Amino acid sequence: MSGPARFITLEGGEGAGKSTQVLRLAAALRDKGLDVVETREPGGSPGAEEIRRLLTTGETGRWSPMAETLLNFAARADHIRRTIGPGLAAGRWVISDRFADSTMAYQGYGHGVDRGFIAALAEAVLGPLKPDLTLVFDLPAEQGLARAARRRGTEDRYEKMGSDFHEALRRGYLAIAAAEPGRCALIDASGDEAATWARIAAAVNQRLGMAL
Repeated sequence: MSGPARFITLEGGEGAGKSTQVLRLAAALRDKGLDVVETREPGGSPGAEEIRRLLTTGETGRWSPMAETLLNFAARADHIRRTIGPGLAAGRWVISDRFADSTMAYQGYGHGVDRGFIAALAEAVLGPLKPDLTLVFDLPAEQGLARAARRRGTEDRYEKMGSDFHEALRRGYLAIAAAEPGRCALIDASGDEAATWARIAAAVNQRLGMAL
């Protein structure tokens, strides 16, 4: 199957299950004969992966909220230049575990960085680039953190931030999804993996006309 390139992003708080569903979505699209790029943020290119390590490890106070914002956009600029842009230009479907909404949610709503400033940075770095579909995973913050704790990974800097931060983060994602209903599909991620996948498949079919 061939068709226009598409850009799909998956967003949500800690422990929402995005990484698992990226793999499942990519496999399902490949089964339809599509050429798919799987990527992530922060990261997705060599330079951006180096910045990822700085952002996701260490103590919670390692960076100021403003520094986090700028580091995320530095990584994003490299990611777009080296991975997302070339993939879309080649006609591939690009699926990213997080994108610009994460900075608005984490640093804007979670840490209180001026959201107008973040929006202006996004306009400068992204230009006309915009996801065709953003799947916003929603579940109670406490449930997501409990799931994340079971992963026992080293990238736990944000997981260690307080409950107020994670509650604000969830409210931010809900606000983002409500503000752009044409782009964003809210996915209830509080159930098991199969239930979440069923909601993703339905959203991709409804929004992009791709039956999975």
